[in-house]
Amino acid sequence: MADGSGFSHQLVASHRFPETTFDYTERDVAVYALGIGACGRDAVDEDELKYVYHENGQKSIQVLPTFSALFSVGIMMKGLDIPGLDYDPRLLLHGQQYIELYQPFPSSASLVNKSSLAGLHDKGKAAIAEIETKTYEKGSGKLLCMGRSTAFLRGAGGFSKSSQPYSYSTYPKDQIGAIEIPKSLPSAVFQDLTQPSQALLYRLSGDYNPLHSDPNIATVAGFSRPILHGLCTLGFAVRAVIKSICRGDANAVKNILGRFLLHVYPGETLITEMWLQGSRVFYQTKVKERNRAVLAGYVDLRHIPSAL
Repeated sequence: MADGSGFSHQLVASHRFPETTFDYTERDVAVYALGIGACGRDAVDEDELKYVYHENGQKSIQVLPTFSALFSVGIMMKGLDIPGLDYDPRLLLHGQQYIELYQPFPSSASLVNKSSLAGLHDKGKAAIAEIETKTYEKGSGKLLCMGRSTAFLRGAGGFSKSSQPYSYSTYPKDQIGAIEIPKSLPSAVFQDLTQPSQALLYRLSGDYNPLHSDPNIATVAGFSRPILHGLCTLGFAVRAVIKSICRGDANAVKNILGRFLLHVYPGETLITEMWLQGSRVFYQTKVKERNRAVLAGYVDLRHIPSAL
């Protein structure tokens, strides 16, 4: 069925993106860890040195779970070639990130990404697209993780001519739980300072959107200066959960959800509040200087550290 604009719902519902590959080495893993603040306050941090160095004779450095958010960045950077949508990819904003982790990540690997359009929603002046990516290890074929990236596409809305705005999703409504930040005192609070150059360091992991480095593009997008990548902020928040709740055990993380509420400027201080409820950690990250919430979500754990 097509609406008055010639937009084909069936075409979108069956849309698949070209299969992509993602190769990385230990150097990429270490650069990413530094990009999300690992060892930023203490170069020999006992919980985080393992992400950037072969600590205590370990054979390989460990990979942080949010590293998987990089696997589909190439698709977003090249532009989402979705039938009937027209937008400026430089002004794309990340709205939400969901990650399911099935296997530990090797310290270096060649991966295959299979991506599809999991959701599309007409918001009038903009559209929201949800891109689901399943990542497999090239050699073994093992499914390592599934990620779902939600992109806010300025100027791409208005394709629905019916009285009811077009909205489509392929996944169960209850697959991503609601985020209700508790009113009680948090189980833990972690404060971290981003560096003025944080976005320039993080972009070396592959997200070269000029919104995060070019002051002219930032001005066009309505910001006073380049902003921090939302996925970088997510990395800081999940690091806080691993350090404060998981006692440094990144393998305890099973699923991750993050909703980006507001931009962060490099150099600002992030305060992450965490509430442990069963095996789920709800979290909220605020910018200290503006006292504004910038990120909220949850982290599901495989096990609760015995020290808690």
